Amino acid sequence: MALRIVSLNVWGGRVHAPLMDYLVAVDADVICLQEVVRTPAAPSDWLVYRDDGVELPQRANLFEEIGAALPGYDGFFAPVARGTLFDGERAVPSEFGLATFVRRPLAVIGQVQDFVHGAFSPDGWGPHPRARNAHCFRLFDYDGGVPVTIAQMHGLRDVAGKGDTPARDAQTAALIDVIRRVWRGGERLVVCGDFNVLPDNRMFGALAGLGLTDLVISRGHTDTRTSHYEKAGRFADYMLVTPDVEVVRFDAVAQPEVSDHRALLLEMR
Repeated sequence: MALRIVSLNVWGGRVHAPLMDYLVAVDADVICLQEVVRTPAAPSDWLVYRDDGVELPQRANLFEEIGAALPGYDGFFAPVARGTLFDGERAVPSEFGLATFVRRPLAVIGQVQDFVHGAFSPDGWGPHPRARNAHCFRLFDYDGGVPVTIAQMHGLRDVAGKGDTPARDAQTAALIDVIRRVWRGGERLVVCGDFNVLPDNRMFGALAGLGLTDLVISRGHTDTRTSHYEKAGRFADYMLVTPDVEVVRFDAVAQPEVSDHRALLLEMR
């Protein structure tokens, strides 16, 4: 039986209704999400992120809403920071980070959540480039009878662009360390997320040392963004697999548009 995995930067839930519909309809077994907001004491469904003259709407309790829409899943939240969002002029403490949803009865038999750049910030979003984390988990697939390890990461954002930097090299080394703390060599491995890098980044050579090949570039996809993204440089999201992963289907999903990022969809055995 094929295992379906989705990776998506949800953009703080800004395209909320289509996003929620898609996450239910896609019927994935594992859903790896970046830029997820969690605000337990939120006074409103929507809050606003403000930074240096920029204002972005954020869905205040996106993690809980997704969990409620996916009752047959175990949900995991990995915050990278707790900062301030706004309800009008009222400041509201809010968490931001990664979320992973695993369909039961897949068993989570090992996991590590750790930082690949910087450290947890409890009293603000922190200086740029802000902290980033990764979540790696080992699942047992009862139907397939074998384990699989899946790691997701939201890569650091550098105002100078998506090119190679020493900070990104260090982030890659930290990601590999997280993976090695969970993954048993010789088992299937999938690594995904919004890496915030270009296809020629040194990161991919380093990950090739684990036997990983990226499906976005190797299968000819030229865009991982949607019409909501108006800048140049249309690559950000990637999904890599080891040779023992049988790829039944892979797509950088163009429609529906549920974020400024495309969802990456893998069906594997």
